Amino acid sequence: MAFMIRRVDYFYSAVEDQPGEAYRLLSQLAGLGVNLVACTAVPVGPNRTQLTLFPKDTLKLRKAAEQARIPLDGPHPALLVQGDDELGALAAVHEKLYKAGVNVYASSGVADGMGRYGYIIYVRPDEYERAAAALEV
Repeated sequence: MAFMIRRVDYFYSAVEDQPGEAYRLLSQLAGLGVNLVACTAVPVGPNRTQLTLFPKDTLKLRKAAEQARIPLDGPHPALLVQGDDELGALAAVHEKLYKAGVNVYASSGVADGMGRYGYIIYVRPDEYERAAAALEV
């Protein structure tokens, strides 16, 4: 199973839960040259949505957010797994974490339909270095 794992930072930013708000924020960042490796959105109340932004370049996101007056919470550490979409691919990653005694408290992934996948792993800050060592990153 071929896969690559790397350390990534992520940031939270909340927007009003109405049409166009995520588009506005994401297009502002793109216009300022920010490339994201991942993004998620979840409701955090009746009228708010929390975007989780995973920038390719943390410093570039921070500068762009400051310039655009976009409030950010972070950086927070996570692990990004990208690899060949094969049966058992995620089990192999989780096995390494299990053997190291690391608890994954959240994760999110998607296959691209062309044989590859991406997977974000969240672990507690006090377990992050142990998780990274177990995954050899």
